[in-house]
Amino acid sequence: AWSVHENSIAYCLLLLLQPPPGLSFSLELDTTGQLPARHSSIHVVLECRCSREQLLGDILCFLHHPDDKLWRDQSLYLLCTLCTCSYLGLEKIACWVQRLVRSAWLLLPQSHHCQLMVLPSCRSCSFQLTSTSKMNAFTEMIFAVQQ
Repeated sequence: AWSVHENSIAYCLLLLLQPPPGLSFSLELDTTGQLPARHSSIHVVLECRCSREQLLGDILCFLHHPDDKLWRDQSLYLLCTLCTCSYLGLEKIACWVQRLVRSAWLLLPQSHHCQLMVLPSCRSCSFQLTSTSKMNAFTEMIFAVQQ
């Protein structure tokens, strides 16, 4: 969604998160066994990939090869960066994306003509760009997973 105001433009982007190969996301059910409408916990689940490993040989089944060094490195990175225990941490994802956007912004030619400000937000990412002509662009990225 987007809207235009006097000297500003606002964008709202919905970003669907996809799990990396070998993992899946599972929404936690409420006490009645139903999916909650919003802000439910997102469980990160290991998937068995043995059939692909045996058929194509291009990946290891991380569920059944937990001692593989590559898996430990990827698992540690994923768990420390984006998860709290075995749950996806939207606050951690928001901080991670904010750092990526800040770093990437400095490499763009527009960074010399516009100022990027990260706005406070814990479950989404909000940014404000201000040009030298005082035109503002607000962007909010909202994270979601498909049920």
